Amino acid sequence: MELLNIKDLATIASDDQNKKILDGLNLTINEGEIHVIMGPNGGGKSTLANTIFNSYRYIKTNGSIIFNGEDITNKSTDEIARLGLFMSFQHPVELPGVSETNFLKAIKDKKNNEHQDVFALQKEIKSKMEALNIDYDYLKREFNVGFSGGEKKKNEILQMMLLNPKLVILDETDSGLDVDAIKTVVKGINLYKNDNNAVLIITHSTKILEGLNVNQVHVLVNGKIVKTGDANLAYQIEREGYQSLLNEN
Repeated sequence: MELLNIKDLATIASDDQNKKILDGLNLTINEGEIHVIMGPNGGGKSTLANTIFNSYRYIKTNGSIIFNGEDITNKSTDEIARLGLFMSFQHPVELPGVSETNFLKAIKDKKNNEHQDVFALQKEIKSKMEALNIDYDYLKREFNVGFSGGEKKKNEILQMMLLNPKLVILDETDSGLDVDAIKTVVKGINLYKNDNNAVLIITHSTKILEGLNVNQVHVLVNGKIVKTGDANLAYQIEREGYQSLLNEN
C-alpha cells in the first residue's frame, strides 16, 4: 500500500527566494519498504526531508505531498508528526535542564494524547534501551547534554522505537559514527521495521545499508531524482562516484 507520494515538488529558500532547491521532485514509498537517497552535497537531500515536515526555511512553489492518503503539503510540523512521521537530524539539539526521562515521557504523552503511566513507560523505555545496548544512566542525564555524537544518534533511534511512527526519515544519522554505533542504528531500524511502516534514509555512505533490506536507492542531483535502482546502485556510487551519473544527465 502506498504510504508516501511526492509529486512535482519544487521549493525555494525562504531567505533567498531566487534560490531554487527542489525542482519537480517525484518519489513514492510503499509500506514495508526501505528507500535510500544519495547525491552530491547541495543537491537537495536535507531540503527534501525538511520540506516534508514543512520547515519554515523553505517555500513550496509547486507540487504535493500525500502521506497515508492525506494531503500534508501545507500542514504544520506538529500535525505532520502526529500523523505518524518521524525525522532524525544530522545535528540533534541539546536541551539543558530537561531530563532524558521527562523528554521521552513528554513525546509519548503528546503522541497518545494522554498521560502515560510512569512505571509502565519506564519499563518500556528500559526494554528498548536494553535492545539497543544503551546504558540506563542516560535516563538521569539532561537531554543530549554532554552526549557524544554517537550517543545522540542512538538517542534518536530510541525515540523512534518508542514512538513507533508509520514513516521514519533518517537524515545522515550515520554521519560521524563509528562502526559499533552504526551497528546499533541498523539494529534499531531492523527492530522497528515491519510490513506496515517504511524508512527513508539519507546518506553519503553504504555502511548503514549493510544488514538492511533496501528496496530502492535514489540519486538526487540539483533538486531532482535522476536515477533509481536497487542497493547495487549505492555500491556503484561508492566505487565510481557521481560523475558518470552526472554525465548521463
